[in-house]
Amino acid sequence: IKDMAKLIGIMIISCCAVFVCTLFLNYQMDLMELEPLIVEEAAIAMVQAQLSMGKIIVIVTGACLVVTSMILLLFYIKNYIDSHSRQLGVLKALGYHELAIAKHFWCFGISVFLGCLIGYLLAYLYFPTFYEAQNEQGLFPSFSASFHPLLAFVIIAVPTFVFVLLSILYAYTILKHPVLDLLNEKVEAKNKPYKDHSKQRPFLKELSKATLQNKRILTFFVTFSAFCFSAMVQMSLSMVDLASETFAFMMVSIGLILAFMTLLLSLSACIKGNTKTIAMMRVLGYDYKDCAHAILHPYRPFSYLGFAIGTIYQYALLKLVMCFVFEDVEHMPVYHFNTQAFCITLLCFVIVYELIMVIYSMRIQHLSLKSIMLE
Repeated sequence: IKDMAKLIGIMIISCCAVFVCTLFLNYQMDLMELEPLIVEEAAIAMVQAQLSMGKIIVIVTGACLVVTSMILLLFYIKNYIDSHSRQLGVLKALGYHELAIAKHFWCFGISVFLGCLIGYLLAYLYFPTFYEAQNEQGLFPSFSASFHPLLAFVIIAVPTFVFVLLSILYAYTILKHPVLDLLNEKVEAKNKPYKDHSKQRPFLKELSKATLQNKRILTFFVTFSAFCFSAMVQMSLSMVDLASETFAFMMVSIGLILAFMTLLLSLSACIKGNTKTIAMMRVLGYDYKDCAHAILHPYRPFSYLGFAIGTIYQYALLKLVMCFVFEDVEHMPVYHFNTQAFCITLLCFVIVYELIMVIYSMRIQHLSLKSIMLE
């Protein structure tokens, strides 16, 4: 149960993905049924624009969150096998086949099922508010949300099956390591040795570089968390003028949940994966500030890189939507880069990110050397 509790990050990401996709896909299906009854040119243009915008949001947001969920799922499975390699090695030594062991990893897909189910139910409860916000200008008759069984099946059952199958196949691939490697905990990915032909670097700089090389997946999640914070917050601030406050609130909520969830999980995994290194540094006389500087601070440039990518992404996406999707809709405002939103988001990001780094640096200070050595 303790190990499965760590999958709450996958559940939340799956919930956000299904929530967004269900809103727009269900609305599109209902709007397409209403489309033959709409005759006014302005209303027809708005319908086509909303259908196009819905497709873009579902493709971009859905694909991004699904890929992130997959990477996070594989990351947790790999960590679980690494931490239980001896027990799994004993099972293989007793004659159990890799597939017989790997099939029990289907339970990792339960987090996806729960996330999809909760996301669908939340979207169903949010339908009245969302439908009203989409027809805020009153260009076409108001209509209520309909239940589409096929959509519910595709949005809940299909992702669950795919992630369960992915969990089993990935676990089967890793468990094909020899029994002795599992018993000796040698299933970690082998990294190419770093060759520096220049003069030898100081120990802390070498450790920082090794941290990034060995924890590339954590680098991705730190970058992705900053990307979500930057893109969603700036986009929501712009949506207050371009769309509605309801739509803006929905986007900023999802963005902040994804940003904080991925960042906190990444930093927690980073500290957990470097406990032995931290113990050795403490034994050698390094204080917790040196440990934090070598273990956590190498991710700082990637967080600001993610913020920059998120800024470019949200500008390109809003420009695409306003210039091409809503070009035939009358009285739509012209979108320009929102400098005020950028400054506000950047200031909030710097304060929040540096505060989180300070908190996790203090966690290193309170790590018990005895508990580390007894692991």
